[in-house]
Amino acid sequence: MNRGPEPAAGAGRAGESAGTGRLVGELGLGTRRVIYGEPAPAELEAELALMVKIDRAHLVMLAEQRLISTAAAVALLRCIDELVADRFRALLGRPMPRGLYLMYEGYLIERLGPQIGGVLHSGRSRNDLKATITSLRCRDRVLDLVTQAVRLEAALLSRARAYRSVVMPIYTHFQAAMPITYGYYLLGVALAVGREIDALRSASAGLRECPLGAGAVAGTDLPIDPERTAALLGYAAPTRHALDAVAGRDVLLRVLGGATGLAVTLSRLATDLQLWSTAEFGFVHFPDRLVGGSSAMPQKRNAFLTEHVKAKPGQALGAWAAAAAAMSATPFTNSIEVGTEAVASVWSGLRAAEESVLLCQALVSGARPVPERMGGAAEAGFTVATSLANRLVRHGVAFRTAHHQVGEAVRRAIEAGSTDLAKFGPPGWLDQLGDAALDPAELVKDHEYGGGPGAFDRPCRQATDAWIEHRDWQLGWRRTLSEADAALAGAVRSVLAAGGAPGSTG
Repeated sequence: MNRGPEPAAGAGRAGESAGTGRLVGELGLGTRRVIYGEPAPAELEAELALMVKIDRAHLVMLAEQRLISTAAAVALLRCIDELVADRFRALLGRPMPRGLYLMYEGYLIERLGPQIGGVLHSGRSRNDLKATITSLRCRDRVLDLVTQAVRLEAALLSRARAYRSVVMPIYTHFQAAMPITYGYYLLGVALAVGREIDALRSASAGLRECPLGAGAVAGTDLPIDPERTAALLGYAAPTRHALDAVAGRDVLLRVLGGATGLAVTLSRLATDLQLWSTAEFGFVHFPDRLVGGSSAMPQKRNAFLTEHVKAKPGQALGAWAAAAAAMSATPFTNSIEVGTEAVASVWSGLRAAEESVLLCQALVSGARPVPERMGGAAEAGFTVATSLANRLVRHGVAFRTAHHQVGEAVRRAIEAGSTDLAKFGPPGWLDQLGDAALDPAELVKDHEYGGGPGAFDRPCRQATDAWIEHRDWQLGWRRTLSEADAALAGAVRSVLAAGGAPGSTG
């Protein structure tokens, strides 16, 4: 039976053809799956949500610049609103012969006709659209990460103040070294976390410039207004250079590098907490909700969350290495290696860093020091030795001589199974020093020079001031984005009102 001519390659429903005018063929289904994937509904919705946000700003600008008619802008905005309200269900299962955007644009053309649906892409390219989607996505991820990091910073500072007097030994080379306090230790970690937040803040400065308007690679000769779209999308400024906007993804590498640095710092905190929570140390206790048991050994209390935190830097660093390797030695222009393949590695790294922060919030807040174990270890580890030598220096003994005397007293005390150094030095050698010379708690207070625990108040105030600045910065950034969202919704309503259409959800 004659069924008539076969459709041309790439032919399909109106507006859905893979053809570009120059090209009439399309990728095979298997190849298409490799290149574009088969996104789940939630993934499709997340990507399209960013796309339509950009589309709304772009349509407002095109209408204001009279590059498209108000009627066309209204029809497109209303159709987009319908898609959003229905969570893009109309797009689920549609073929994507040339990617998600052209499938979505094809749907608009099919619904509204080429004279309306076909004007959406005026004055832009998939290149600057994709760069802007990536920037928006990274901005959201960075803000979420920083928000959680600032909360962790607050938790560290709160616990540092609470435990500033709980004496413990600090270790070097896994050997008891000097007496500090648990609060002093946590304050040090808080300062390091604060610097990592500063690094993320510096890295994210590049996310304040909007790529939209860069076009394919060299801007456009249409009189668009990139400043308008940048403002509606919450950016401080439009791109200064079109090529840089579509070629560069260095901001993502810097952001991921900052996130990796944060994860590395937290892995070191987790290493200490895991060790200190063992029965052999018993310095900190985690509540049952933060430990795991064993399927075979009834006695176990495993601080397994610390192991997740220790492993997260590997994921973040691996993501950075993968992204950097994909970008390396590529032309400085728009390219799949950079804009697609390299970028795909970034998100898992940022997620790993945020997960480490979230786990550390629980660990820091839940861990409780055991003062008697900490104090006993400070005494048993002879952590007063250096301070004792320094006390002798104050009374005219040369430091090397004092160092030798104290070291000999430690050796003799260990041989005798004692921790009382007063009994094992030269006769009467500590008479002029007093009993306080052997009390770790008293010695900690005297370590007020060079940033020691005795000078706790000043760095704590400085760290708190830094935390306030970090909090205000991320809250201010969120406020700017919220105001931009409101401005975009208002601008959309104005366009719809000018076309005589009911208000949009924005």
